Amino acid sequence: MKQNETTLDSLPDHAPMPVLPLRDVVVYPHMVIPLFVGREKSIHALDLAMQGNKRIVLVAQKSAEMDDPQADEIYAIGTLSNVLQLLRLPDGTVKVLVEGSQRVGIHRFTETQACFIAEVSLLESVLDESESQEIQALARSLLSTFDQYVKLNKKNPWRGADFRIRH
Repeated sequence: MKQNETTLDSLPDHAPMPVLPLRDVVVYPHMVIPLFVGREKSIHALDLAMQGNKRIVLVAQKSAEMDDPQADEIYAIGTLSNVLQLLRLPDGTVKVLVEGSQRVGIHRFTETQACFIAEVSLLESVLDESESQEIQALARSLLSTFDQYVKLNKKNPWRGADFRIRH
C-alpha cells in the first residue's frame, strides 16, 4: 500500500477529505455512477482526490438551484467514494465514474479558494443482526417483485439484468 493510501479500516477519525457537493443525486455505498462535473470548485476537489488516494466525499446539497453552495447548504452525511475513472471533456467539464464505499459523517467543512475540504469519520451501521436479517428479507422480496415487473414489461431498459443482493 502506498504511504498516502487510505483504506476503509484505517481511515483516521476526522480525516480531511475533498468534497464534491452533488445536485439532485445521492450516492450510496456500493453504488457505481457516472457524474458530469462542471463547477470549478468541484473539478478542483476531483483533482485533489486524483493527486492523492483517489477518494472523495460525495454529499448532496440541500438545494439543487445553488450554484455555489456554502457549508451550511450541504448535508452533514455523505459517502466516501473511489474515483474509478476521470475524463476531461473538450468543453471544460469532467466526466467521472465513482463508486460509493461507506457512509461518513462530516464534522467540519473548510472552504478553500479551490474547493471544500471536510473532516470526516466513518459511520457504522446502526442495524443489529435481527434488523439486518429483516432488511435482507425485504430486499429479496423487493428484488423478486421488480424482477417479475421487468419480465412483464417488454420496453423496460432493465430487461435481462441480474438482480442479486451483493454484500
